Amino acid sequence: MENEEEPILVLYYNPDCPYSKRVLGFLDKIGKEIPIKDVATDPKALEELLHLGGKVQTPCLFIDGKPLYESSDIIDWLDEKKDVLG
Repeated sequence: MENEEEPILVLYYNPDCPYSKRVLGFLDKIGKEIPIKDVATDPKALEELLHLGGKVQTPCLFIDGKPLYESSDIIDWLDEKKDVLG
């Protein structure tokens, strides 16, 4: 298997969103930390999410600048890539 480069990740989340909680819980379960931005308390993060992703849906994981929505898709992607994540 080829060595994969670690992707640049940023997770936009809302602490009141059950789907955001699922993704954060999965990260905790696999023992990985990635940069996160709380759109509920950080107006700049909310503005970034809308500007970069086109909508304010959370959770949203940006992978090398590309948005991935839906907690199940994010968890599947993280599970698949957990060995290359820092």
